[in-house]
Amino acid sequence: MSTLDFLHKNKNCTSSDNLRGHITASAWVLSPYRTETLLTHHRKLNRWLQLGGHIDDDATVQEAAFREAVEESGIENIYLIEDSIFDIDVHLIPARNEVAEHYHYDLRFLFQTERKDFVISHESNELAWVKLTDIGNFVSDESVLRMCRKSRAYSGTQ
Repeated sequence: MSTLDFLHKNKNCTSSDNLRGHITASAWVLSPYRTETLLTHHRKLNRWLQLGGHIDDDATVQEAAFREAVEESGIENIYLIEDSIFDIDVHLIPARNEVAEHYHYDLRFLFQTERKDFVISHESNELAWVKLTDIGNFVSDESVLRMCRKSRAYSGTQ
């Protein structure tokens, strides 16, 4: 199901109680010179991903992406490069404990920070600043590689 179809057919599209799936918010965070991105080694999914998660009581999806980035990195001076959606991805989240298999309709936003120091949260095994040119050494997930290709236009790297 496309993200637009999901939005039209689900009144509670941001609720994690929705068993079909829900809208999530992610932050693709670039370093001060826009040559690196901050990745998390996600504790539950056991793989390298961008920062992000569920929409709680946030007023906007951008605010949810910002909140998730700050919570997962400890970096507070993160700012949006653009208000518009940077990327959209639909992916299946496997069943875990009492939570059934479901879809995440992930809306992703482009951020930048002026500081590179971070704090690893309980949601991550590790955090790392990864050079955009080296991202293939960390991930093979096409949705992450796609965001890397898109962000190279902002960094001047090819």
